[in-house]
Amino acid sequence: MVVLQHPQEQDVTLGTARLLPTNLTRAKVIVGLSWRSLAAALGEDADPARWAVIFPRKGTAQGKGTRAVDKSGVVVPSKRLQGIIVLDGTWSQAKTLWWRNAWLLKLQRVVLEPREASIYGALRREPKREYVSTLEAVADTLVALGEPEAVREHLRRVFRTMLQRVRDAGKPREPSRDQSAAKPEPHDENDPGSAPLPTT
Repeated sequence: MVVLQHPQEQDVTLGTARLLPTNLTRAKVIVGLSWRSLAAALGEDADPARWAVIFPRKGTAQGKGTRAVDKSGVVVPSKRLQGIIVLDGTWSQAKTLWWRNAWLLKLQRVVLEPREASIYGALRREPKREYVSTLEAVADTLVALGEPEAVREHLRRVFRTMLQRVRDAGKPREPSRDQSAAKPEPHDENDPGSAPLPTT
């Protein structure tokens, strides 16, 4: 699991990406705006066909659940995937990452249909139910691709603990983000070459 994080997201109090490397054995966060290729981002050779990028589907969920699909929308077996990319930042920042890294279009994709609303609650209100934190998106994706449910439960428990510490410290709520911390939307689930749509 590789998180490509927008530089402006690094110091966000309620950011969740930093929780992933300390709770997943094979997760890392890479901060930046653009890389020449997947291999350049990872710092090692990589086959784009064996990597997928997470993003939520456009419009109403179809009830199919989170799943990996290829360029034709056909489900990709998890055993064919070597790794997952997730973009971390506000919707505006994630869109910037998407546009600056055209190689993302070469990857398979994980269509994200969150199982429940974000744990953020009032601390950071999301404009739509399907907008969730980076950690929650990763947790749902891992289980959808075959990891034990206990992995998702652990990540969500860590997230709740972080939020409770923020509440206990009396830190102010972050303003509602009309561009949620997550991934860019595709124009059409069956058109992976489409650019992400603006969300405002």
